This record gives sequence, C-alpha cells and structure tokens, in this order.
Amino acid sequence: MNMKDEKQWLAAVRRGDARALRKLVDLYSPKLYNVALRILRHAEDAEDAVQEALLTAINKLDQFDGRSSFFTWIYRIAVNASLMALRKRRSRSRREESFEVPRYAELRRREFADWGADPARKILNAEMQQVMEQAIDRLPEKYRVVFVLRDLEGQATQATSQLLGITPANVKIRLMRARMFLRERLEEYFHERQSRRVKP
Repeated sequence: MNMKDEKQWLAAVRRGDARALRKLVDLYSPKLYNVALRILRHAEDAEDAVQEALLTAINKLDQFDGRSSFFTWIYRIAVNASLMALRKRRSRSRREESFEVPRYAELRRREFADWGADPARKILNAEMQQVMEQAIDRLPEKYRVVFVLRDLEGQATQATSQLLGITPANVKIRLMRARMFLRERLEEYFHERQSRRVKP
C-alpha cells in the first residue's frame, strides 16, 4: 500500500469506517507479528504485543501526524510493545543462558559480513536453520533485539538506535557481538557435521 492509499484508508478510519480499520489491521498484523515473534521468541507473547500495539495505535490515532508512513509509526509501537514485554519477562527473573561478551579489541580484529534482510539465505538445509534458530534463542535479549532489528528486519543503525534508546555506536557493537556469537555456533555445527562425515 502506498502512502496515498494509506492516507485514504486512515481518513476513513477516522470517520469511523469499521471496514477501513479491518483493512489496515489485516494488512499490517502479519508484519507486526513477525517482528514481535522475532524479538520475543514466543508465539503467545508476540500475539499479545501485537494486540497491545494495535489498541495503542487506534486509541492514539489522533497523534499520528503523517510525517512518516502509518506502517512506520505502528511498527515502532509494536517494537516498543515487544520491548515492554521483554522488560516484564526480565522482572520475573527469567534466567538467561551465560554469554561471554568478546572484548572490543577482539571485535575490531574480525570482519563481519552484513547478513542482509534474512540470514536464512545462508541456510543450506533445515537442520542448519534449526541450529540458527536455537542460537538466536540463546542470545541475551539486548543482543538479540539489535540483531533482529538490523539483520532480520533490515532497520538502519540510526532507526535501531532511536527505537532502543541507545547510541548508534552501541548498536554497532551489540550487532557485532551477536554476529560473532551466531557465527561461532554455526562453526561448531559445521565442525560437528564434518566430524560425523569423516568417521568410519
């Protein structure tokens, strides 16, 4: 949907047109659910975050000034709802698996390719995809969220910085650490796979 069409549908929503509202909800809900699921890694939590985002957007529709697209606006609301859900989860003292953070000097010595919009393009088979998903699950939240927004969702560094309330430099460092962790998990997978193949 282009911005012109979007504005027409929004105008109809503001007039109380239930059909227009359903149109926008049906159009954007899958995309919002996708980012919420990638951040939260839990289907029910993602559904709750999307529902919260949609209700917030509808209740605050008069605050949408049209300087960006409506999707960009509601996307940010969905990301914030997902981050709020993470904070609530953290407050329940949910245990995170230990994660060794590489030193900055070590990060600078390594080169990291941009994994693009979806690292699944690098996935050779279903087994490796499962390994990747498990590795993403093991990332601590602050690294996983940056990885999701930058490498899976394709958000720019500045946009990610604004969404998370951290500096662009912190975004870059967290992203490098996340990529390093995931790459090491995939290297372990390849090593184990090779070992299985060479055994008599």
